Amino acid sequence: MIESQPARTVTGEDEVVDLCRDLIRIDTSNYGDHSGPGERAAAEYVAEKLAEVGLEPQIFESHKGRASTVARIEGEDRSRPALLIHGHTDVVPANAADWTHDPFSGEIADGCVWGRGAVDMKDMDAMTLAVVRDRLRTGRKPPRDIVLAFLADEEAGGTYGARYLVDHHPELFEGVTEAISEVGGFSFTVNEQLRLYLIETAQKGMHWMKLTVDGSAGHGSMIHKDNAITELSEAVGRLGRYEFPVRVTKTLRVFLDELGDALGTELDPEDMDGTLAKLGGIAKLIGASLRNTANPTQLGAGYKVNVIPGQATAHVDGRFLPGYEEEFLADLDRILGPRVKREDVHADKALETTFDGALVAAMQSALQAEDPIARAVPYMLSAGTDAKSFDDLGIRGFGFAPLKLPPELDFAGMFHGVDERVPVDGLKFGVRVLDRFIEQS
Repeated sequence: MIESQPARTVTGEDEVVDLCRDLIRIDTSNYGDHSGPGERAAAEYVAEKLAEVGLEPQIFESHKGRASTVARIEGEDRSRPALLIHGHTDVVPANAADWTHDPFSGEIADGCVWGRGAVDMKDMDAMTLAVVRDRLRTGRKPPRDIVLAFLADEEAGGTYGARYLVDHHPELFEGVTEAISEVGGFSFTVNEQLRLYLIETAQKGMHWMKLTVDGSAGHGSMIHKDNAITELSEAVGRLGRYEFPVRVTKTLRVFLDELGDALGTELDPEDMDGTLAKLGGIAKLIGASLRNTANPTQLGAGYKVNVIPGQATAHVDGRFLPGYEEEFLADLDRILGPRVKREDVHADKALETTFDGALVAAMQSALQAEDPIARAVPYMLSAGTDAKSFDDLGIRGFGFAPLKLPPELDFAGMFHGVDERVPVDGLKFGVRVLDRFIEQS
């Protein structure tokens, strides 16, 4: 008689890939105007996965289809401040014709899970779900309370996700003092003896703005010296070509010191081109955090080829370094000139915290336990995340979504890019590191 073997318990590493694929297959494209499918299906999926392991998740819908899921896990010591782990479920749109594999298929190919959101940020959503489900299935309480938040609308500024919850349901985050989320904890291989893991400790501020020039309307065949399109185009050209000066923030100074120590050389802030040349695929991320930026992204004017319009508009994505908002706005007005009216479409603050404390020590320890040549270093994100909203509640935020990446992978190019994908091994590595981090935090 053959004795039956007890069923093997499913682990977080076992299911993280399927969780990531499931989430990618839920189209949560965010066009910024409620015209997308919405995040409700993703919120319900997450809630179901959390309820299966005994949690009581809540779904909050700020607008039809724009839903977020929140749950709290009780820790061993409930007198300690709580930790927030947050991620967003929305993604930027994708055109399937441009992709090698359909962006909403969750295809596995070449050792990676492919799809929109694979790195921004359904990978971290899946890793978080996998770790939490594994811990609760095996009866392992975290050392302190953990609040989980899977949020809508991050890709359009968070108005219908994190911002809504902070403004209307702050009680959900009672006792939370620290948080982790996206765009940090990923690796950069220096050599065979050293792999840096970049922890996001700062974010640039945001001014998404509309530029307007009013001129005189007229017939396209006439000589016309007050053409709104001409005036605006010249201003936008000046702005688009302008290189703002390098500013050495606290985060950049620590990053250069850490990187210089790792490379065995002193890095000169006055020679950032030389520094960036040493950084390979992460040069894009670091380079954008050295200075304020203002990129024209949209133009609009006119309605007929033989009619000179009375108005022309443009949209600009402006980002400023912590402590340099006033300088940024003054530079904008000087570059654009007096004819250009500037108004904010969406604005948000910059963030910066120090690279120290028990939470940072737990990140470093968890990374080194899984990768002995790991070294955590701080960096500034050139974009922004939902951490800005949670900062209003006094919650100190870090970017820590751990991934061990192949050196040849253009990770920075994956964000909002074509053929976004995340290594299968990287997802499993992230599960192990997050589990250790939670245990030590």
